[in-house]
Amino acid sequence: MGLLTNRVERSEIKAGDHIYTYRAVFAYSHHGIFVGGRKVVHFTRVETSPTCSSSNEDGTDESCPNNYPDCGFRQPNSGVILSCLDCFLKDGSLYAFEYAVGPSLFMAKLRGGTCTTASSDSAETVIHRAMYLLQNGFGNYNVFHNNCEDFALYCKTGLLTVDRLGVGRSGQASSVLGAPLAALLSSPLKLLMPSPVGVATVTAGMYCVSRYATDIGVRSDVVKVAVEDLAFNLGWGDFNTQQQQEEDQQQLIK
Repeated sequence: MGLLTNRVERSEIKAGDHIYTYRAVFAYSHHGIFVGGRKVVHFTRVETSPTCSSSNEDGTDESCPNNYPDCGFRQPNSGVILSCLDCFLKDGSLYAFEYAVGPSLFMAKLRGGTCTTASSDSAETVIHRAMYLLQNGFGNYNVFHNNCEDFALYCKTGLLTVDRLGVGRSGQASSVLGAPLAALLSSPLKLLMPSPVGVATVTAGMYCVSRYATDIGVRSDVVKVAVEDLAFNLGWGDFNTQQQQEEDQQQLIK
């Protein structure tokens, strides 16, 4: 367990693990759930292809190095996709997201989006959520409110934020927002700490505290939501399904 990341070998991961890899020279990380069989379920923008290259009309990746027929599978207009591990990593290194870490270790981590104080549910439950969302979707992708890390965190914990206008569960997004907040909060202390080292220390400390405050393991605005109720609770349900339900209700009334 490192202070920056938790790099692992492929032989070390197991079904139900939350894994991630870095893109664009460590500029950001991409997260997913390893479901076994060298397959990963992850969440991305609908308009971009997360696998090696373009996909066929049936959703399979025509250039998958392993020639897996289901690599690249996704439902129409859904950002949740099934990829083989190689296509998910895109030649990047493999990292394991850590759960149930202590507060001191969490704040010692120098980068967000690598761990949480929240506990994970069982592997069977995690895989069930991921496969259910592969078939039913996870709403619209949003880098701050509903991104790939949010998807993986939900699959692992079943927790959702109550305030849909606030920051999501993603530690990576919280880090982006926490850095300017830390600088702002520490600015009054600059008068008391003229040393650049002192200012940097205080700013780093405030950054860690602000990131900790937005972690799903300590937040008070998160609730446990069953995956089968997810679309209904967040208004992601298909219009035709809702219309059919209304018609069925009307028939019952008659």
